[in-house]
Amino acid sequence: MAPPPAPGIVHLGLGAFFRAHGAIYVAEAMAAAGGEWGIVGVSLKSPGTRDRLAPQGHAYTALELGPDGEVPRRIEVLSDVLVAPEDPDAVLGAMERARIVSLTVTEKGYCHVPATGRLDMDHPDIRADLADPARPASAIGFLVRGLARRRAAGARPFTVLSCDNIPENGRLVRGLVLELAERIDAGLAAWIAGAGAFPCTMVDRIVPATTGDDLGRVETLVGARDEAPVMHEPFRQWVVEDDFADGRPDLAAAGVELVEDVAPYEHMKLRCLNGSHSALAYLGYLAGAETISQAVGRPELEGYVRRLWSRDILPVLTPPPGVDLAAYADALLARYRNPAIRHRTWQIAMDGSQKLPQRLLGTLADNLEARRDPARVLLAVAGWMVYTRGRGLDGAPIEVRDPLAAELAGYWDGDPAPGEVVSRYLGCARVFDPALAARPEMREGLSRALAALLRDGVEGACAGA
Repeated sequence: MAPPPAPGIVHLGLGAFFRAHGAIYVAEAMAAAGGEWGIVGVSLKSPGTRDRLAPQGHAYTALELGPDGEVPRRIEVLSDVLVAPEDPDAVLGAMERARIVSLTVTEKGYCHVPATGRLDMDHPDIRADLADPARPASAIGFLVRGLARRRAAGARPFTVLSCDNIPENGRLVRGLVLELAERIDAGLAAWIAGAGAFPCTMVDRIVPATTGDDLGRVETLVGARDEAPVMHEPFRQWVVEDDFADGRPDLAAAGVELVEDVAPYEHMKLRCLNGSHSALAYLGYLAGAETISQAVGRPELEGYVRRLWSRDILPVLTPPPGVDLAAYADALLARYRNPAIRHRTWQIAMDGSQKLPQRLLGTLADNLEARRDPARVLLAVAGWMVYTRGRGLDGAPIEVRDPLAAELAGYWDGDPAPGEVVSRYLGCARVFDPALAARPEMREGLSRALAALLRDGVEGACAGA
């Protein structure tokens, strides 16, 4: 086994996606152009990932799932994995030595209010960050305390590189870091504002959850037991604004697109891929489809997602330079059809209250501003409403994982009519911007979509949308 590479990057939230995407790019960049850019992974909550990787020397298998077969690859870019609650000082020490701190903590890990983009000061992790400076609890708290250590050491700030599916993710995390830093030390906030770097990024690769069966398949393929493999599709894309405070790997050598403005790419991906993924997750799950490939295998749902792209999403998008949006959507459908990618609708449906503003509501607002009828997006939102009821259209219980799960399920108390359900949901300012929620066509359109879904079922509602 080769010795681990010297670290230069700390990654917060070492989940399957980063290990199947960013970590592979970094490994390829070092192989192509050298540099000390090994990755120290950080689990912010639990030791499970560390406990699986440490006995393997932090190496793992990335298994490419193509329509024509599976290709395993050994990834040896991790130098260590730390568990934040066990030793926060070790995490802060690693951040003090890092030149880049990247993160994939999902939308809810930013401890913000998605509808406003502001820090949620009532969030228990943010309250903990302010109460005990030596033991940060949130990713934002660790970033602020880590940057404070860099400042105290007289070093440049590390670059904060968000790799989450959030619009303008770099600008969002910059604002949240500055907001928390201002509460702690105005001088620190000023230093971060002046010298810090928070490039926006767009990431794209479908990474289904690893199952017990996957462990057995990987063992058969590579001839050894791996407790922490990751599964991924062949396609990948990483677009990064080239704005780093203290150097970076030669990412271009690994195929990363380095650009001045990532916004057109992220809007295209968030709305075309993530938006349609969420729509298929809620409607597909309610229709009994376990995976995305099963969902698009149903004629009504395939026709629905095609119309979602052509009538609601693409007309209000500005494409990146040289990109044909219709061809991009066709390529997405081909990726969704890949039977080897068992991307579960239930997995994609998690934390919808955090995802909707970025994935669907922006498209909805743009269509309403353009006086277009976004019936397909409205149906997707209605599907989310039914899903968060905690019962399917057939009355069967659904295990809903969402920070607002109890509140959302309560909107259905008393068996209200569709219009009343919609009014209750639109009153949730943590999800729906009040200006959007107040539009009569929003309320009326959602009420129609919800009524059709409850009356006609998924396939009937999709056929009529």
